[in-house]
Amino acid sequence: MGILSTIFSKIFPSAKAESPTATTASTSAPAASAAPAAEPVDVAAILNDLAAKNPQKLNWRTSIVDLMKLLDLDSSLTARKTLAQELGYKGDMGDSATMNIWLHKQVMIKLAENGGKVPDELK
Repeated sequence: MGILSTIFSKIFPSAKAESPTATTASTSAPAASAAPAAEPVDVAAILNDLAAKNPQKLNWRTSIVDLMKLLDLDSSLTARKTLAQELGYKGDMGDSATMNIWLHKQVMIKLAENGGKVPDELK
């Protein structure tokens, strides 16, 4: 299971059975074949709830590192580079700041494409 699939499984209750197709290909093509939930899953509400229960002050809205920490995932540079490869990042992986911004946006877009209700400012 790829990192994006793991993110989906932590946010979407049904994602454990059906993971997004984007994790099997290293392209930035939409993962439209994953079955969206009958009603959109409010991603912000789920993440805000997790953040409220977390002892650390994590800014998941702007930081891919904090988002991964909030979901109890490895947020190391190596893990983020792996996620970038999964999502088809074409930039310089040595420029972690630029890569992190791109990763956060792409994860939010993928969540929205696969049945998540994501605020427009996060996409």
